[in-house]
Amino acid sequence: MNILFTSSEVAPFIKTGGLADVAGSLPKALAAAGHDIRVILPLYDGIGQEWREKMTYLFNFHVYLAWRTPYCGIFELKQDGVTYYFVDNEYYFKRSGLYGHFDDGERFAFFSRAVVEVPAQLDWHPDVIHCNDWQTALTPIYLLEERTRTPQLYGTKSVFTIHNIEYQGRYGRGLLEDLFGLNSGYFHEHMVAYHGDINLMKGAIYAADYVTTVSPTYAGELQYAFYAHGLEGVVSDNRHKLRGILNGIDMDLYNPTAEGSLAAPYSAEDLSGKAACKAALQQAVGLRQDPNVPVIACISRLVDHKGFGMITSAIHKIMAMDVQMVVLGTGDWNYEEAFRQAQMQYPGRFSANIMYSAALSTAIYSGADLFLMPSIAEPCGLSQMIAMRYGTLPVVRETGGLKDTVVPYGVPNDNGFSFANVNPHDMVWVLGQAVDLYYNDKERWQVLQRNGMTRDFSWSQSALDYVQIYKWATGTDTASDQEETPEEAAPVPPQEEAAGAERPAAQDASSGADNAASGTEKKPAAKKNAKSKKSAGKKK
Repeated sequence: MNILFTSSEVAPFIKTGGLADVAGSLPKALAAAGHDIRVILPLYDGIGQEWREKMTYLFNFHVYLAWRTPYCGIFELKQDGVTYYFVDNEYYFKRSGLYGHFDDGERFAFFSRAVVEVPAQLDWHPDVIHCNDWQTALTPIYLLEERTRTPQLYGTKSVFTIHNIEYQGRYGRGLLEDLFGLNSGYFHEHMVAYHGDINLMKGAIYAADYVTTVSPTYAGELQYAFYAHGLEGVVSDNRHKLRGILNGIDMDLYNPTAEGSLAAPYSAEDLSGKAACKAALQQAVGLRQDPNVPVIACISRLVDHKGFGMITSAIHKIMAMDVQMVVLGTGDWNYEEAFRQAQMQYPGRFSANIMYSAALSTAIYSGADLFLMPSIAEPCGLSQMIAMRYGTLPVVRETGGLKDTVVPYGVPNDNGFSFANVNPHDMVWVLGQAVDLYYNDKERWQVLQRNGMTRDFSWSQSALDYVQIYKWATGTDTASDQEETPEEAAPVPPQEEAAGAERPAAQDASSGADNAASGTEKKPAAKKNAKSKKSAGKKK
């Protein structure tokens, strides 16, 4: 299958968050499964010279964006079985930072137009264009018209993935024709109109052939106002094509057994090296050297929806336990200042690292004992999976992907701790339960560690689920394909939901052929047909 994957950021080239991790890992898993996967992203100024030296210039052309025809250059890089296309336009992308510019709407409208025009320039037909978040939300909308007039896009379908519905791409009505190049007919209830404005994510949800989210629980949550940021009605209206597929992580990148990346390697079978990692972490961040005290870690953007309001309001209750705590990240100034104050108040026990460092984050994941992640909303979350990979037990709120990945203490196959309410008292109570287990039952603690470290968080199953979505979108799903993917592991196609327990006709035919080959069921089928003819004769 030919797949064009489009994202505003892709690891390892450029990254600001989890979207880049997904865009960097999922295509590699699809390529490993034998698909022709090509990824397209902007050529930002922040993409390093080490990557630019590996790129090959292909061609340039002019993109049609309303009344504009801006230059568009295409550079190519091949790696890990994936072909990457970089869209070059220095006016739009040679800037500091990826987002937050006054003309982001125009920048990503240009990028979306480039995505739908590149296949014709390459003379390559994608079966599916997979788009991600509001920055590429115009692509499924542009595709509605382009696939009827561009031969290379005939029959091309679109899949749109919501990574975070909080950011929707909302603009004023006057920009529809002049900036985005869409005629006034698109400004109606079932496309981009939203309370008198333009909402690009809403348009993508309606225009795309399938819509996915990054965890099954988040797909259900988006039908409620608390999580959907005003789009709950839109999501509910399109729930027939909505599926939740859990993200994965790069199991090779986050590997506690790798030599050289940690103070000491360790595994689920031999956890002894984690003590050395803990000692190295305490020394690196200024915590008191004590191997017996549990270290609680937070690695995140310091913002409201990550639950830091609960953490800062309960910081003194947390530190009243016999624990140490380390925080890594940047964000809202009030949280940054609260953690700086905590570091001064609890010297040697609290470490505030108001920055981002990949090396330090790895040291924290491997050296900490508990990972606190009380998000108010979390579409998927990768941090809790990474923490479990390193034998650090997560303490999370039951929302989105956190609920799908963390099995709470006391439940079979438990690998962490969780609480349900947005309440700092509940968080502190569960955190106290985790600290008590650490001090009083080391054997049970290690069972939870091993359960988390041995769970498969790779992209292998998620990639199969996405391929199933592509097949439903393109109409290439067959009975043999359904047999390859276990029914319990794959998403449920909308036609089966509507039909209840009935199977598609193709699958029934396949089952009948299997029975005929084995010499069974042939006579009962004949009797059934004879009975049907007899009944028909009576009616006549």
